[in-house]
Amino acid sequence: MFKLISGDSYRLLRKKSMYIYMGALAAGYFMLTFIRSGGFKEESVVDDALSLFILLPALVGGFLFAAIYTDDLNSKNLVSLVGFGLSKTSIIIAKFVVTAFYCAVLFAFIPLYHYAIYAVLGQKATGSMMTMIYAASLKHYLSVLAYSALSGLMVYGIQRATFAIVTFMLLAFGVISSLVSVLLNTFAPSLIKHLMPGITDRILLGAISDSPLTLPILEYIIYVAIALTLSAIVFYRKEMEF
Repeated sequence: MFKLISGDSYRLLRKKSMYIYMGALAAGYFMLTFIRSGGFKEESVVDDALSLFILLPALVGGFLFAAIYTDDLNSKNLVSLVGFGLSKTSIIIAKFVVTAFYCAVLFAFIPLYHYAIYAVLGQKATGSMMTMIYAASLKHYLSVLAYSALSGLMVYGIQRATFAIVTFMLLAFGVISSLVSVLLNTFAPSLIKHLMPGITDRILLGAISDSPLTLPILEYIIYVAIALTLSAIVFYRKEMEF
C-alpha cells in the first residue's frame, strides 16, 4: 500500500497537465478578482471567499479526482495493480490517502493565495477574517474527500472513468444533494441537515463559533467510512479481466 501511495504521489508530481491546469486557475482567479476590485468593500475579502470557494470542489477537486482515481481506469493500471497481488482494500485506502494529502496541500495554499491577491489590491485580511476564509476552505476540503469516497463506488464498481467523473461533478455542483433535499423536504425535512452539505456547514459553523463539533464530525466520519466500505464491497464483487 505504501508503495502505491508513493507511486501515485510521484506520478502526480510529474504530471505537467496538473501544473498547467492549476496555473490557469490561479491566473483566472487573479484576473477575476482584479476586474471586480473596483467595487471592493471592507468585507469583500471574506464575502468573496465564501462565494467563490463554492467552485473549488468542482474545479480543484474534480481535477484531482480524475488524476488520482480515473487515470488508472483509462490506462488499465487498476487491473495491473490487482494482478500483481495488491489487495483491493489497500488500493481503496491508498487512493483516499493520496487524495486527502494533495487536497490538504491545495486547500491550505488557496486561502494564502486569496489573501495575497486581495492584499496587493489594497484589501488586507485580518486574523479573524483569515479564520473565516480557512474555515470555508476546510468545508470544501471535507466535501471533496467525501465526494471522492462516494464516487469511488463508480470507480471500483462500474470501472468506467466517465461515470465516475460525472458522478463526482454532480456531487460537487450540489445537483444530487439538491434533488435529495427536494425529496426529503416532502416527508422528512429534518434529515436535510444530515446530508453532506449540511454536515460540512455545521462543521464550518463550529470552526468559527462555539457551536459543538462532535456530532457533525462523527456524522462525517461515518459517512466516509460507509462510502469506503461500500467501495470495497463492490470492488471485491467486481470481476476483472486480466
